[in-house]
Amino acid sequence: MDPIYSNIAANKRWTYLFFLFYAIIIGAIGYTIGIYWGYPIFGIAAAALVCILAFLVSYYGGQGMVTRMAGAKEVSHDDEPYLYNTVDALSIAAGIPMPKLYMINTDIPNAFAAGRNSKNASITVTKGLLDRLDRLELEGVIAHEMSHIKNYDVLLSTVAIVLVGTIVFLGFMARYSFYGGLFRGSRGQGNVAGIVLTVILIVLIILAPIFAQLLKFAISRKREFLADASGADLTGYPEGLASALEKISNMQKPKSKIQNNALNGIYIVSPAIGNEGFSNLFSTHPPTEERVKRLREMEFIDQKYVKPEGTDNTSTNQSNSNNMSFVGESKPTPTNKTGNGYLVCNKCEGYYELKPGESPDDFTDKCECGGKLEYRDSL
Repeated sequence: MDPIYSNIAANKRWTYLFFLFYAIIIGAIGYTIGIYWGYPIFGIAAAALVCILAFLVSYYGGQGMVTRMAGAKEVSHDDEPYLYNTVDALSIAAGIPMPKLYMINTDIPNAFAAGRNSKNASITVTKGLLDRLDRLELEGVIAHEMSHIKNYDVLLSTVAIVLVGTIVFLGFMARYSFYGGLFRGSRGQGNVAGIVLTVILIVLIILAPIFAQLLKFAISRKREFLADASGADLTGYPEGLASALEKISNMQKPKSKIQNNALNGIYIVSPAIGNEGFSNLFSTHPPTEERVKRLREMEFIDQKYVKPEGTDNTSTNQSNSNNMSFVGESKPTPTNKTGNGYLVCNKCEGYYELKPGESPDDFTDKCECGGKLEYRDSL
């Protein structure tokens, strides 16, 4: 299985666990509030109702909520033909319906995707993104957001925004209940059970928002790497996205129009990166330098000539950074090919260029590294 699809499957499994953690946190807060007031069943029922409503609202109305929170306005082909045509072409390449397009009127370059699936999704860009990126860089950014849609990341991120807000709200309610009971002489005081419940409530009040944010961070970091790789695979030009990420990161500003603690995690680069004292430890995104490094490693790979067994050709190291590009499925080794082709190792990615008169059948099918040599018309 392709590594990208393996990662998608693994992330889907993690998604279910994250949702379970959210439900447990909400249930624990509701149950503790219920016990504190003497109605545990009511607390559980209320928590379950809140959890269900949060899922329904985020699933069916999350995309609209997110774009409104971001201050974005929908645009059409007549409004932004350049953007529209770029997104339309990439959606065809990705095999998904054309998403709705929104724009935020700010010169800070950035973008995000939202929605619940490929049929109900949107891509939002800032005006600064169109003004400051060239065509290849813009395609890299749009392909990244397309990957979030195609990989169903948009559902997770949209729901996460609503659930984090719900947990913070319930923590506030727990804090209100605690202080209300404390100052009115709650039945929980004066006995061991009351003290234990009070301690649990305090822990939940403090830790619930922290756990919610940490779960959100973990989701975002894993999926940003995957979207980078999928987006680069879609355009076939990783350098476009790498260059765009560098530009966008360097142009974020403190207290910009797009900065919003609830939405920072869904942008391609967190707007919070423009703040003084910003720390990668608490960022929803992996470091931009690491993302750029991985993208450029996809495109620029040092290759070496392979020395097949039974030949007198010598192995030489060669950098192929300027001409190397990824190819599709390797073709079966033909028996009538002579010259003008390559034997490529499927393990170390080394290659040997066939000389005029040489045929793949003249060589063994094993590389020195133990991999299998496959014939390709071109690199």
